[in-house]
Amino acid sequence: MENLSGLLVFFLTIHSVYSLKCYVCSSTPSNEYCNRNAEECRAPLDTCMTTVDILGETKVIVKQCSSLRTCAGAAGTASLDASGNGNEVACCSSHLCNFNTATTTQLCTWLLSLPLCLLTLLIKQEV
Repeated sequence: MENLSGLLVFFLTIHSVYSLKCYVCSSTPSNEYCNRNAEECRAPLDTCMTTVDILGETKVIVKQCSSLRTCAGAAGTASLDASGNGNEVACCSSHLCNFNTATTTQLCTWLLSLPLCLLTLLIKQEV
């Protein structure tokens, strides 16, 4: 159990030292254009967030650095109607991970929640 706790602390330390880099753009219709610009995220921004707003044939993409909480909240409320109008939000937390548009929202959100689940499991085992 001590090894598992030590490993968790090690990964959390590496994550805090590691500077996340995300693709960034605002209100562009092209994913390729968005992937021309990248920036280092400053603490407490630890997540790359991609938002795609769709209305008919019009698509607007926004990519930015975000906090996990903000991105997960936006992903939780994102939706498309039967006509495909609405918005999609994708969250990820590895170097330049927001290369694609928001088509993997559920997978990314699940992967981001995995560390929280592991931490909860560790706390329950210690009690």
